[in-house]
Amino acid sequence: MTNNFDSFEISVGEFTFDAIACGPEEGQPVILLHGFPQTYVAWRHVMPLLGEAGFRVIAYNQRGYSKGARPLDTDSYSTDKLALDVIEIANKLSFETFQLVGHDWGGAVAWLVASMYPERLQSLTSVSTPHPLAFGEAYMSSDSDQSTKSTYMQFFQQEKIPEEVLLSNNGSGLRMLFTASGLDDNDPEIKDDIDQYISLLMEPFAMTAALNWYRAMMHSESILSLKPITVPTLYVWSTEDIALGRQAAEATGKFVSGEYKFVILEGISHWIPEQNANRLGQLLVEHFKKYGK
Repeated sequence: MTNNFDSFEISVGEFTFDAIACGPEEGQPVILLHGFPQTYVAWRHVMPLLGEAGFRVIAYNQRGYSKGARPLDTDSYSTDKLALDVIEIANKLSFETFQLVGHDWGGAVAWLVASMYPERLQSLTSVSTPHPLAFGEAYMSSDSDQSTKSTYMQFFQQEKIPEEVLLSNNGSGLRMLFTASGLDDNDPEIKDDIDQYISLLMEPFAMTAALNWYRAMMHSESILSLKPITVPTLYVWSTEDIALGRQAAEATGKFVSGEYKFVILEGISHWIPEQNANRLGQLLVEHFKKYGK
């Protein structure tokens, strides 16, 4: 549950985003971006650690996940629009500069924000997700297992079938996706996380909107034109990630020209914010204190 957080809405243009926050209002600002198929709930284990360290932490349900920001067309989920959402939300919150963290798809958006709007970021942290160009190189490499790990993307890009599979039997397909990839629902708190993810994605058009991120990526040229990342960057990757392999993770540093730190978490699955919140929180606090303004 998220009862210990401030819950509010952020209106940007025609959209309204659902958000939670913690930490002192005068604290240095931090924005957290969730991935697929999660919600801002993914950060509920990490946020109190950051708030207690004095940071003002905001997590919001991204485009398609917020009921008030769920357009029907696939083109609305192109990566440049997702990145612009971050900047417009920061503007609405009066964050002139801020520290940005993203996990999974949120990490991909965070890399793009750092490339397109470096002047707005004090620092960048990507959790699990390598730099998109490092991912692309690994995907195309005959020496890497990344293309095999990424076959699920081709399935998600199909029309209608993924929704039917994932949402069948009250979301049992989605629950299986979580457990098969390492998010063990035997833990009551993690089971509650999964229940909340499924509940939101069972809302009308929510799953299609979330999958449209994958469908739109085939037409997202902004990923291919990424500039070297100049802002201070922390990249956290885990060895048991079934979706994102070692080759792209280890190659990510060559696309960062600013200060860079790469941390490997041994024995942890793709779901780092849920499974290793304490260690991730510690790394984030150290990073934020070093580069915050």
